Amino acid sequence: MAAEGHATAAPSAGEYIIHHLQHAQSGSQQGIVDFSVVNMDSIFFSVLLGLVGCFFLWRAAKAATSGVPGRFQAAVEILVEMVANQAKGIVHSAESRKLVAPLALTVFVWIFLMNAMDLLPVDLLPWVWQNLSGDHHAKLRSVPTADLSMTMGLSIGVLITCLVYNVKVKGAGGWGHELISAPFGDKVALYPVNLAMQLIEFVAKTVSHGMRLFGNMYAGELIFLLIAMMGGAWSLSATGIGLAIGHIIAGSVWAIFHILIITLQAFIFMMLTLIYIGQAHDAH
Repeated sequence: MAAEGHATAAPSAGEYIIHHLQHAQSGSQQGIVDFSVVNMDSIFFSVLLGLVGCFFLWRAAKAATSGVPGRFQAAVEILVEMVANQAKGIVHSAESRKLVAPLALTVFVWIFLMNAMDLLPVDLLPWVWQNLSGDHHAKLRSVPTADLSMTMGLSIGVLITCLVYNVKVKGAGGWGHELISAPFGDKVALYPVNLAMQLIEFVAKTVSHGMRLFGNMYAGELIFLLIAMMGGAWSLSATGIGLAIGHIIAGSVWAIFHILIITLQAFIFMMLTLIYIGQAHDAH
C-alpha cells in the first residue's frame, strides 16, 4: 500500500519535464511575453559564472610568467591567441581590436561556462534549492543559455556594440547615408527599399544570433531530462535493470558529446560577434 501511495504521488513524465523547464521568477508571468517578470535563476547563474570566468582569467594573468608556463597558463595563452587571431582576421582596425578582442574572449569564456551548467545532474541544483528554500515544489533552472530572454539579451548587446561601431567608424552622417544607399545604390527612389533591407538585416542577425544558441542549449537540456526519466523509471518497471543501465550509458555518451556542443556553441556565438562587429567597419 505504501508503495502504491508513493507511486501515485510521483509526477508523470510530462509534469516532471514541465516542472524542470520553469524558472524561479520574480512574479507570476501573464502571457507569453511579460517584461515585468524576471527569471531570477538565469540572472543569478549568469552573474555568478561571469564572476568565475573573470576570476580565472585574472588568476592566469596574475600568475603569468615568461618562463615555462604551467598547464593552466598554457591553456589560457592558447585560448587568448586563438581569439586574437580570429579578431585580427575579421576586424582589420588595430585600434578597434584593443576592445573587440577582449570582448570576444569574454563572450567565449562566459557562454562556455553558462553552457557547461548543462553537464550537472538535472535534479541536483533544483533539489538543493528546494531544501534550502523549504519549498519542495520550488523551481530552478541552472542553464542561463537555455533561457531565450538571456540569449536574446546577449544578441541585443552585440547589436548595440555594432551600432556604436557603425557611428564611431563611419560617423553619424556617413552611416545614415549608408542606411539609405545600400545595398541597391544611391538613388532617391531606392532609399525606402534600402532602409527597409538594412533594418531587416539588423533584426534578422540579432534574432538568429540569440535563437541559435537558445535552441541548441534548450534541446540539450531537454535530452538530459529524458535520459533522467529513463533512470527514474527503473523502479517502476519489470525491465528496471535495463533502464538503469541504459540511463548510465545514454547519459555518459550524451554528456561526452555535449562537451563538444557547448564548446562549439560558445565559439559560434563569439565568431558571429566578431563578424557582425567587423561588418560595422566595412563600407558598402
